Amino acid sequence: MKRLLLTGASVFDVHSGRVAAADVTVEGDRITGVGPGLDGDEAVDCAGGLLLPGFIDCHTHVCLAQTMREPFRLPRSARPLSAVPVLRTLLGLGITTVRDAWGADAGVRIAVERGWIEGPDIFLSIRQVCTTGGLGDHWGARTGPVDFFGDPSLPDPVFDGPDAARATVRRMVRAGADWIKVTATGSLVAGRGVHDVQLTDAELTALVDEAARQGRRGVMVHAHGARAAEAAARAGARSVEHGTFLDESAVAAMAEAGTWLVPTLSCSQSVPAEAPDGAAEAHPRSVRMAVEAGVPVAMGTDNPVRPHTEALREIHHLAEAGLGEAGALRAATLDAARLLGVDGDRGEIAEGKRADLVLLTGTDLRLDALNTRIRTVWHNGRRTTTA
Repeated sequence: MKRLLLTGASVFDVHSGRVAAADVTVEGDRITGVGPGLDGDEAVDCAGGLLLPGFIDCHTHVCLAQTMREPFRLPRSARPLSAVPVLRTLLGLGITTVRDAWGADAGVRIAVERGWIEGPDIFLSIRQVCTTGGLGDHWGARTGPVDFFGDPSLPDPVFDGPDAARATVRRMVRAGADWIKVTATGSLVAGRGVHDVQLTDAELTALVDEAARQGRRGVMVHAHGARAAEAAARAGARSVEHGTFLDESAVAAMAEAGTWLVPTLSCSQSVPAEAPDGAAEAHPRSVRMAVEAGVPVAMGTDNPVRPHTEALREIHHLAEAGLGEAGALRAATLDAARLLGVDGDRGEIAEGKRADLVLLTGTDLRLDALNTRIRTVWHNGRRTTTA
């Protein structure tokens, strides 16, 4: 097996936050060496560049950019096919792993795994499960229940009561879910119900317990308001998504339980003037409060709330919200891998880890225009054609 030598680069250490000159060797899909004076069979000159681990987006929607805009006009096949350009875009930005927060089915993951299409590794949640009237319950006063996807690969997400919650988890698992996504509040984008708590404690606990029984990676809880976030933490949820309006009680519960925050700051910070009332100010304040309380933070965008081409702006928003540049990069690499339970495999530039690598132009940690600095991307040790 040929050894690829990436030489002359500066390498970012996610643990220390420091940058140092080093060579990196890659064999197959693994990093085999990091340090000075390495050799290889084929060399890539990385002089003047910064090597980072591949980025991880823990909250995105790869199939919804088009189908949510035209849900009743496009044929069923448009939903998974619309993921093809999105996945290429994300990989070209150096995002080598994603957790899809609903909308992608198991066929999209299979297409990437088998090389039919090029894209990041995908962890699936299938649908956002909810109680009657919740965010995932598509219903109209004239039509009644509306499933505009009409696709058995995306099963019914609606439940009421703990036993029905368990059945919903089992439906998602049957369809191929790695994660269970549940909505505990309304929508910030729609501007309604953001402080609601739309599940009982017993329902939340049943979801978490059944996900564990089924061997899933965890439960991710869409929660803008503090009370829903606190309830999610006390039920044992793995992560709170958004957390726009947290308070001291909520972050204390999250810190005590080890619940992660995936803030998706792009929803309120990319165009603050368009954010719902109070969100532009409250959202970064919530992140700072969580960080100070010891809540672990991982990067997630919630795109296509903003275009997928803007995905790397989320890392800049995290830095501005109190993580700093090195902390934001860690949230988008090693800490994101820790949240997803794959830190033994990826998330840092270290011997034995997966060769998901991003080479930037320049050696500083400036994040405000990160997308313009992407020079080369390697995914599973292979140089991509998208960067």
